[in-house]
Amino acid sequence: MIFGLDAALGLLGLPQILGPALSLDRLPDVHGPLMVLGFVGTVISLERAVALGRPWAFAAPAASGLGGLALISAAPLAVGRGLLVLAAVLLLLVYRQLFARQPATAVTIQVLGAAMALGAAVLWAGAVPVPFLTPWLAGFLVLTIFGERLELARMEMLSPAASRAALAIALALVGAAVVALLAPTVGFTLVGLALLAAAGWLAAKDVARRTVNARRLPRFIAVCLLVGYAWLAVGGAIWTLGGAVTEGRGYDAVLHAVMLGFVISMIMAHAPVIFPAVLRRPLPYHPVMYGPAALMHASLVLRLAVGDARDVEWAVQAGGVGNIVALLAFVAVSAWAVLAAPRTPARSAPSTTGATS
Repeated sequence: MIFGLDAALGLLGLPQILGPALSLDRLPDVHGPLMVLGFVGTVISLERAVALGRPWAFAAPAASGLGGLALISAAPLAVGRGLLVLAAVLLLLVYRQLFARQPATAVTIQVLGAAMALGAAVLWAGAVPVPFLTPWLAGFLVLTIFGERLELARMEMLSPAASRAALAIALALVGAAVVALLAPTVGFTLVGLALLAAAGWLAAKDVARRTVNARRLPRFIAVCLLVGYAWLAVGGAIWTLGGAVTEGRGYDAVLHAVMLGFVISMIMAHAPVIFPAVLRRPLPYHPVMYGPAALMHASLVLRLAVGDARDVEWAVQAGGVGNIVALLAFVAVSAWAVLAAPRTPARSAPSTTGATS
């Protein structure tokens, strides 16, 4: 994560800290796969391995973590790419066991997400440019989160029709990503429509609509979720209206609306619930967690609404730095909360796919 954020500084046109010091000239070129498959992919694989509870399952996060480290080392780029492909294959094997344990629509959607991770890794290993992989990278994260939120919605007596609609949206996203490789103009538009549909489904069916009226942790989670769904809709709208946006301000806007506004918001929302299961240490909620979350979204508004929309360079840079500070601040706040918490045993991870249950 730290190296990915350092690469972000270079992409913003600002001085990097770690890259030049360690002669890692390729950091900006691997920024996207490093953050999605190396960083978030490792977090997802680790949580899935804990949920499965089998020692061999930890090979998946080990491979993705080593793949990320290989990308920021002097090793040939093919080594990191190969490890990320292996990690995606192992993640699919983990999901195979999870699906056998609970053959539900929610798991099926997450399997589709893992398949998109494998597609992204294989295509990148085949030298497909990263901008044309963004539907696959985004699809991996969106469908993983979509599946887990569906699991919680199902517990709220979700109708069979709503579950079928969710599966249809997931299949549409996979199909649109395939079309985007063959006919980018049409395919990216279809990807945008699928993301809009996913955002609409989540906003309408997620339990966050009710828990936002609660207090403390349930409200914090709900606020992060609902704001994240809004950002997912923004990303979907840009692709729907702009088609194959693979460079320039539009590319920056859609990428960070989805990857930061949606994905990082989901991570912030679920961290107090998932991290204790993984770390076996409590991560108590504290109101100060709103600070990094608010900074993330405010700086993202500056970056997209002023910087990207109006082509104002300083706003893009200021917003980008604010994004980086917000993410680091949330890590610092979480670490402080873990270290300050009483050493009481944390509950083990759920055996089903509903990691946030």
